[in-house]
Amino acid sequence: MAIETRPDTNQELPEESPYDALMAYGKERGYKLDWLQQQDSWGSRPDIGDTDSGGFQLQDADLGAFSQVPDSSNNATGKPRGAIQRDSAPRVGNYPIRTKSDIWLRNGAQLYEEAIQRQWSSATDIPWNSLEELPDEIERAECQLATFLTEIEFVAGDVPGRWISYTTPDYYEPRMYLISQIMDEARHLDVFRKRALANGGGLMEQQRSNAAVRSVIDSARDFTEMSARLHIAGEGSVLSVFRMGELMSYNEAEKSIYRLAASDESRHVAFGVMHLQYVSQTDPDRKEEIHTYLDDIEIGLTRQADPQNPAVRGTASNTAISILMGGGADDKSIEEGQKVLLAVRARQVKEYMQRVRVAGFGERFENGRANAALDDYLSA
Repeated sequence: MAIETRPDTNQELPEESPYDALMAYGKERGYKLDWLQQQDSWGSRPDIGDTDSGGFQLQDADLGAFSQVPDSSNNATGKPRGAIQRDSAPRVGNYPIRTKSDIWLRNGAQLYEEAIQRQWSSATDIPWNSLEELPDEIERAECQLATFLTEIEFVAGDVPGRWISYTTPDYYEPRMYLISQIMDEARHLDVFRKRALANGGGLMEQQRSNAAVRSVIDSARDFTEMSARLHIAGEGSVLSVFRMGELMSYNEAEKSIYRLAASDESRHVAFGVMHLQYVSQTDPDRKEEIHTYLDDIEIGLTRQADPQNPAVRGTASNTAISILMGGGADDKSIEEGQKVLLAVRARQVKEYMQRVRVAGFGERFENGRANAALDDYLSA
């Protein structure tokens, strides 16, 4: 005979969570609570480092859906990456850069964090009181070089701004880094302008090739081409000069300017190298296209025709550097300065080749694709 079993009326029902109760309440009354949907990572906490280890950095914050970077994006509403889509959101942005490989690099967040943690002030971090009266020809050379750098840093800050507004919010890390680069370039413009005006001199002659600089970089058809021309070529050449800045400094203020500017510039160059590396690894069909950009860059590098390079022969900035490195404006001093400049040019070529290798295009130096005149500088 079957024994009838009855439910235990005393059994406790599972307690409803406040979240479930709220969602049920809203559903019963017709409220739209989609914005309250919990993400898979809800309740997960990132590893927040202490101050000594760098603190809570951008690359540590993203978990779960927030860290998933799409290979392509149709986000035209400005929605933050990982946020819940609102179907009625208007299309507020026209973002031509919606393919990851067109702008991405693996360490973009780290470069951004480094940029904001290493900000410096031209007003308080440069020992301006170390400036003393210099011989007239030396001061003129300092002012001429500072004028060139003021002008070229304006271009270096102006050009990336266009690409920031072109990039979907799903690729926010390189966007934020480029914003930090613009701040760096503004500070460089600021500090070199101050140096031209701080010691009784003034701004000197505008470079003849400024229009050429802008036309070459601004004519870039996409971000990768722009980055190759600006970060790899232009800023790479300037960085090599900054790194030898102590050889043309006459006081602690100038040494500090070149040292701090070189620290910033090295990040800009690293961005370009790591972006090209990402493209070479994830979109190899573009390698020939990028080799073509490098062909053009090497023509400017070897024929001394790169308008972004202060060491190019036949320019006012070249003469200024020769005077500063040689210690005077007489023929013998300029000749000595030109010998040092030859070492600068050799360093520019060597550092360019190293960057190209790290970026994944080093085969051009083995298969004969690279400009043969590069070897002339390596043997100098």
